[in-house]
Amino acid sequence: MSHPRGTTLLIVMVFGSIAFVLMVLGLLTYALFEHRTSMHVYRRDAAFHVAEAGINYYRWHLAHNTSDFTDGTGLPGPYVHTISDKTNAVIGEFSLTISSPLPNSSVIAVASTGSVQNGISDRTLRVRLGFPSFTDSAFIENADMSFSATTQVFGEVMSNGGIKFDGTTDSWVKSAKNTYTYNGQVKPGVWGTGGPQYYWQFPVPAADFGSVSADLSELRTAAQNGGRYFPPLGNDDGYQLVFNNTQYTVYRVTATDCFYLYDYDESRWRRRCYDIRSKSLLNPGNSSNSTFSLPANGVIFVEENVWLEGTVDGRVTIGTGSFPIAGSYNVFIPNNLLQKEKSSDDVIGIITQGDIVIPYKAPNNLEINAAALSQTGQIYMPNYNYTNQSLALKNSLTFFGSQISYRGGGWKYVTAQGQVVAGYVFTNHVYDGNLKYYPPPGFPTGSTYELISWEEVQ
Repeated sequence: MSHPRGTTLLIVMVFGSIAFVLMVLGLLTYALFEHRTSMHVYRRDAAFHVAEAGINYYRWHLAHNTSDFTDGTGLPGPYVHTISDKTNAVIGEFSLTISSPLPNSSVIAVASTGSVQNGISDRTLRVRLGFPSFTDSAFIENADMSFSATTQVFGEVMSNGGIKFDGTTDSWVKSAKNTYTYNGQVKPGVWGTGGPQYYWQFPVPAADFGSVSADLSELRTAAQNGGRYFPPLGNDDGYQLVFNNTQYTVYRVTATDCFYLYDYDESRWRRRCYDIRSKSLLNPGNSSNSTFSLPANGVIFVEENVWLEGTVDGRVTIGTGSFPIAGSYNVFIPNNLLQKEKSSDDVIGIITQGDIVIPYKAPNNLEINAAALSQTGQIYMPNYNYTNQSLALKNSLTFFGSQISYRGGGWKYVTAQGQVVAGYVFTNHVYDGNLKYYPPPGFPTGSTYELISWEEVQ
């Protein structure tokens, strides 16, 4: 006679044993999977930290040798370094790939690949580093400034003097003054009816104009060696450079028209000759010998007054000055001076010992795209309101770039009631963000690399 219950118990035990074995195997497989996953995550995290160590190492290396882009070897990369823990056990290695700066730039790219186990979990980080230039604001001035209600500023304003700000802005308005005297009254470092006022900061550390100044003698040397140099003319009034994309045509200015302007330093009207009346090609009768391509190193130096206009496709800096004793050569902008493309690799730099001036006959609507630096003078349109206000009063000026001047300047003249009586009624100042790390040739820069961008690429 059979015993069903015994058979059932045997079946339960067999299948229970199988289920138990399967559960154990499942748990072991899951544990092994979790272990492998955690090890993979650990190796990837470790590879990330190794790659980051490579970036930090090279930033340290550049701090001690700012122009070494071969990791001290003088040879092409990549450059591989092992990294160890505190017991000197090797954790992994990082491999550096370094891209040196383009001409007239300080920006370098560094890629660091971290590896901890035969490349299985490699991580790659890439950063861009560069020297910040002093063209990092819409304005940097060493004098008091005043912005009217018809002024818009898109970019930072920095002044070592006080600032009366009635316009609108989208960035910081900074003064090195806690208070200053305006028309016989003590005013805060930044004040006025404009804003937003939460952007106003004062006092802040002053801008170092000793550092801001470029070495014009070095700029002249660069123009004589790989650039283009124009010597003093003697009897003529100066040069005119008319840019046409990648070329420019040079003229001798043979005569100028004169008009009265108000000299605020001397508190009187003075006759000044800033407008071109007549000109001739640099080499009369042969226009091909008067037209040049933009120089390879981007530097043009004029040891004379110079008038600038036209459109630039490329990178160029125009410098003016006299040696060994600084003269009064000025830069005049009688018409639009434009980059072919904004926010691109096109850039125009102007560096002068003297002033950067808008002549009397400038157009009613004017646009200037430039990083402009007046080392001892000002950047401005004079007050020509002597006999004919309708000609002295213009409509709009747009300045795209950066303005740096020792004595300040301005583009309009406003009554106590806020009425513009001379110059450009509507002024718009827009900072070109490319200038901070990719300034025009010859412009002063800092000496410490800053982090521009950081990304993981693998």
